[in-house]
Amino acid sequence: MKVKVLCFGITRDILGGSTVELSTNEAVTVADFKKQLFDEYPSLLKLNSLRIAVNEEYGDDTLVLNSRDEVVLIPPVSGG
Repeated sequence: MKVKVLCFGITRDILGGSTVELSTNEAVTVADFKKQLFDEYPSLLKLNSLRIAVNEEYGDDTLVLNSRDEVVLIPPVSGG
């Protein structure tokens, strides 16, 4: 299954684009997806508060991804 991932901020720099596709096994959970993502892009491990949204809602680690899901990497945000 291919999962389309939207990237913003520093995650766009780390993954090399605003949209990437990752191949996964069928019935992968968000936790499995994060492990694969961190294995392929170890620099993401430096982002302590990286969040993952699936279909415009924060993705719980037990949520099972489907091929048409929209996955978004939400990097840490700071401001003043």
